[in-house]
Formats: sequence, structure tokens, C-alpha cells
Amino acid sequence: MRGETLAGVLVDACGWVAVVDGQINIDLALESQVGPVDIKVTEAVLSELENLAERESRSLLLELLHERGEVVAGEGEHTDDELLNLATTQGWPVLTVDRTLKARLHGANASVIEVHGSKALRLIE
Repeated sequence: MRGETLAGVLVDACGWVAVVDGQINIDLALESQVGPVDIKVTEAVLSELENLAERESRSLLLELLHERGEVVAGEGEHTDDELLNLATTQGWPVLTVDRTLKARLHGANASVIEVHGSKALRLIE
């Protein structure tokens, strides 16, 4: 998959927080792992991030996510269900550090992009 243009990379809330906390340049980091991509985000993930930013009174670079990310519709009762469904139906890897979600994605043969060593991203197929 490396080097091919992907239709998209889904972003999970905890994955985005890890990118922000690690001060990772999302575009450069994703391109180094998988080539040029389109960032995809669900309304549920955006809502989680907005609530977290408000609750913790911190910047999560949401304006960057709104600017760079395309909002996609997900189906499911829970955010993780939406991400799993989109990952399997669209073939999009999910940027996350959530262990439970990663296990579910691996079980469904979906790819994961995780924050590695707090400063880099790593694709796990």
C-alpha cells in the first residue's frame, strides 16, 4: 500500500489528540507512511473532539482538522462502529491509538495508522 494514493485516512478522536500532543505534522507524517491522502472525519469524531477541547479548555487544532478534513457520514450506534464500518467498506485505514478499536480493526482485516514513539506515525496493515 505504501506510495499508492489512498482515497482517505479516517481520523479517530484519540488519534487526533495524540498527533496534536506529539506536535506531529499530520500531512508530512501521513505522506511518509502512505503517500498523499485525504483526511476523513465523522461528525461523531468531530463532536468528541469539540467536547474534549471545551471540557479541558485546550486547543486541539480543530480549525486545521476542519480545513484539511472531509466530513464523511458514518453508520452505527457508536463512533467506533462508524469507523469500523467505513474502514471496511471504503478500505480506509484509521488513525487511532485506541487499543480496543485497533483490535476490532485488525479482526476485520482493516489497516491502522498509529502514533509511534509519540513523534511519528506507523501504518499497520
